[in-house]
Amino acid sequence: MEMPRRAEQRSLVRPYTRTGGRTRPDRDLEIEALVSTSEQGRRHEGATSVAHRGICDLCTETRSVAEVAAHLALPLGVVKVLIGDLADAGLVLIHQPGLFVGDRSSQEFLERVLAGLRAL
Repeated sequence: MEMPRRAEQRSLVRPYTRTGGRTRPDRDLEIEALVSTSEQGRRHEGATSVAHRGICDLCTETRSVAEVAAHLALPLGVVKVLIGDLADAGLVLIHQPGLFVGDRSSQEFLERVLAGLRAL
């Protein structure tokens, strides 16, 4: 019997072992927060795991926390912890959204989200 394709792609490492069993990040990260790799992160200085290096490589182009989780096929909570660790080490920069209901930037942001969802 052939295994489903999704099962073949799964890692043998349990997601929360990547975070040392932590389930909550030290910082409050929104899923739409943007993450970019710092100069230190581009050189992987202080990247302690394969997952950390993968996030640094992925975020050389600025991406949202949700995109990082999707690209790495990891739970959002795990990715938030990993990104928080990387930010604390100075390997990534986090750009939190500054949305205020009813202002121009929130409308533009929602339009970008809608366009991104349609593109899926």
